[in-house]
Amino acid sequence: MTTASTALPASAANLRNEAGVIGLVGIAHLVSHFSQLLLAPLFPWLKEAFHVGYIELGALMTVFFVVSCAVQTSSGFLVDRFGPRPILFTGLTLLAVAAFGFASSPNYGTMAFFAVIAGIGNGVFHPVDYTILNRKVSTPRLGHAYSVHGVTGSLGWAAAPALVLPIAINFSWRAALVAAGCVVVAVLAVVWFNRDKLELPPTLAKPAAAKGPQESSFAFLRIPAVWMCFAFFFVYAIIISVVQAFAPEAARQLHDVPRALAASFLTVYMVCSAGGMVLGGFLASDPARCERVVGAAFGGAAVVALVIGLAPVPALAVPVLFGVMGFAAGIAGPSRDLLVKRSTPENSTGRVYGVVYSGLDIGQAFSPLVFGALMDHHNYRGVWLGLVAVQAVLIVSAFNVRKARRTTLVPA
Repeated sequence: MTTASTALPASAANLRNEAGVIGLVGIAHLVSHFSQLLLAPLFPWLKEAFHVGYIELGALMTVFFVVSCAVQTSSGFLVDRFGPRPILFTGLTLLAVAAFGFASSPNYGTMAFFAVIAGIGNGVFHPVDYTILNRKVSTPRLGHAYSVHGVTGSLGWAAAPALVLPIAINFSWRAALVAAGCVVVAVLAVVWFNRDKLELPPTLAKPAAAKGPQESSFAFLRIPAVWMCFAFFFVYAIIISVVQAFAPEAARQLHDVPRALAASFLTVYMVCSAGGMVLGGFLASDPARCERVVGAAFGGAAVVALVIGLAPVPALAVPVLFGVMGFAAGIAGPSRDLLVKRSTPENSTGRVYGVVYSGLDIGQAFSPLVFGALMDHHNYRGVWLGLVAVQAVLIVSAFNVRKARRTTLVPA
């Protein structure tokens, strides 16, 4: 298997231009994660407004991520065919439309419709982002580019509850979603006015015509490591979904934490996760150890989750533990992305990332149905023990990616 090596050499790279590219991709990625977490913090308000339970509210997230999964897989082919820039603008526009649509929804069915629109918009980002980064950032800086990409994603997750919760408390959940829509529009404007930085050179926008027989566009699907990466991201997505939607409330119930303090859990987790990704960017400078970094980081996160789930933790210690768990998970972020890059054939970046990262959407679609049922049955300890079990599976799957990649690389 030939791995992707399309990044520019360091001697030809302009640091300022690369920083601009990384920054623009980062704020777009921030909006993607920001939009994923608009509804979950508002579940208590939506539950009362539409007279539904956590299973129905979790189903909104399922709709969102099922649609995003389908779009993410197909958008990877579109990115490879037409380039990433127009696909990015389409995604940002649809996320803005969805946010304003959520705010004006008169009933649950309308919320589900706009969850579809949001899922379409969200589905384009990973194929777009990684195509731009892998082709416009020099190899020595690529680990740091992945780090920034992960940090902005975590900050997007942190920013969503930090924005919508205070507005919902002081005004209404509808006002909170209108404010969120304005944030998306502002980022869309910034990216649009700097769109020239995101244009790929003509020779990189599309694969150069190769001599001899042309391989099918779907040939990469025969690579075992691609499917192991898919499985890895499926499991990873379950962890993220549980932490975002259910773990804060489950911890609040287990340890009798005041609601005002519990509102900080997710923001603390995401901010600390961003800090962990900064360190993870340095650890990712050696691709050979990426599986070990992922395993050690999520091993630490699993230990913390076990403490929250089983130990008699004081209320004031719970946000600290969320922060430690987030920092540990964040360290794994850049190495996680290198798992995919090392399994990606040349000129297939959009397609591979589209398929692999669709595992994120499927996992986040599946998770609310299972863990939402645990919440409805008040099995809060089960939520945390389930999280520990999934983290253990993730560690195993990271090393299975390495095994599958080595098997692929062995000459026939």
